[in-house]
Amino acid sequence: MIDKQMTIDVNDLALFAKVIDYGSFTAAADHIGLPKSTLSRRITHLEQQLGERLIIRNTRRLAITEFGQAVLDHAHAIEQEALAVADLANYRQIIPSGNLKVSMPPNYVDFIHKDFFQNFINNYPHIDLDLDFSSRRVDIVAERYDLAIRIAFKLADDATLVARPLKNLSGGLYASPAYLKKHGIPKTPQDLENHIGIHLTNSLGEIQNWQLKCGKEAWQGIPKGPVTTNSIEMIRLLATQGVGIISITSTLVQQYVDEGKLVHLLADWEMPTITMWAITSGRKLLPMKIQVFLKELKQALI
Repeated sequence: MIDKQMTIDVNDLALFAKVIDYGSFTAAADHIGLPKSTLSRRITHLEQQLGERLIIRNTRRLAITEFGQAVLDHAHAIEQEALAVADLANYRQIIPSGNLKVSMPPNYVDFIHKDFFQNFINNYPHIDLDLDFSSRRVDIVAERYDLAIRIAFKLADDATLVARPLKNLSGGLYASPAYLKKHGIPKTPQDLENHIGIHLTNSLGEIQNWQLKCGKEAWQGIPKGPVTTNSIEMIRLLATQGVGIISITSTLVQQYVDEGKLVHLLADWEMPTITMWAITSGRKLLPMKIQVFLKELKQALI
């Protein structure tokens, strides 16, 4: 009786097909590059697994059994499917294609050139983008994301994921001219204790300390303020309206600085750089659709 739980090695089926196609064990062994004895042993093992003879062996020629003919049809079908899979893989390497599901921070468009997505869609028409702009920590594996972009000082250890740094981002403290006219310009970090802070929370709802360093001197603190939010757009808006001082990645406010709406404070003091990460599931070989997206994304970063 055949064990219903047994696993048939599809390679043995392919070897069986080669023996029949080439007409002998010797010819098939020469073509495949296996010793004839090994090839014969593999076919015998396959017959034992299936519970019937596939080939009638004699000194002059091989004869395929009725059961062997039925199995041969399946073996050829498996070969064709394997070739089709190889063709599909080659096609996807040559022409990146498929659905690309990406998680990004809600304000991520501020970090890239405005025409990035338009250009990517035009250049890779066979890739369908599924973009999720959210501060939520998605489960890349369980929710079947191809890629997650995260901005963080440090990522949690996870053996199932691979994190690739894309760019280090510098930050600073900023306030509007109207705020500074009313409350004065802080000359030292200690002066911040008498100023109003507008605070951005991380994905866990936590307020991060403002950290400043100048040479060997360091300061950290959380100035009191009327607003905490997880929205970068909100803290940026409130800062331009003169509500308070914000700690923010410089890229996100450079336009406002250029327009005179915000002023960089304590410019001699540096804030810790924060890293932009590309996170994928823990596999060494990235699909071409992810590779081209990351390549284009790096070039589009501001």
